[in-house]
Amino acid sequence: MNTNEFKECIEQLSLGFTAVISSRFSEEDYLAIDLSEDNQELDHVDVSSSSAFEEYISGYLYKNEAKVAYGGYNEVRGIYRRSSHFNKQDPETERNIHLGLDIWCDAGTEILAALNGKVHSFKNNNNYGDYGPTIILEHIINKCTFYTLYGHLSLESLTGLQVDQKVKKGQVIATLGDAMVNGDYAPHLHFQIIKDMQGNIGDYPGVSNKKDLEYYLQNCPDPNLLLKIG
Repeated sequence: MNTNEFKECIEQLSLGFTAVISSRFSEEDYLAIDLSEDNQELDHVDVSSSSAFEEYISGYLYKNEAKVAYGGYNEVRGIYRRSSHFNKQDPETERNIHLGLDIWCDAGTEILAALNGKVHSFKNNNNYGDYGPTIILEHIINKCTFYTLYGHLSLESLTGLQVDQKVKKGQVIATLGDAMVNGDYAPHLHFQIIKDMQGNIGDYPGVSNKKDLEYYLQNCPDPNLLLKIG
């Protein structure tokens, strides 16, 4: 299946808005947010501080009368420079281009399976700036095999999980973690679609450098093809 066919497969899996966080939020509660290097408001925010970043996002939502912020696919961000997990001296190898869609809301928010599937793997990726607790689901739908990654979860989300455990679309599979466990970020879900896991278990790159970007954008299409937010 080539890249365009894979994207079409993903897009056809939903007819409209698909929730991956608590069903108490409607689509009207969501608001797009720009967290790229081009957002000059972030020049006045200490993005190395999870509390300062959370305050910025909360203020943005309050000002715009929204409850959930979302966005970030293929977005060049400066926040990753704080962590040696991403930061490299060479601009070509510095990982700063986001490959998933982030949904920013309160710690403890329920996380829902986007589609029917089964648990592929899970892991606490506890590097500074990493995903923290992470769950990856495997889906085989309409002869299309792919994976969805849910990152920045609570530690409790991994308790009792088993590989190959079946899940249903809309089922609560986790809760969001706070900065103490989620890689030191403001609470949010990193949601990513992956065609080929490349042998990874419980983890997959969620941020790319310029050099590898073309491959990753083909292997990880825009999650909003499925979620259809906005």
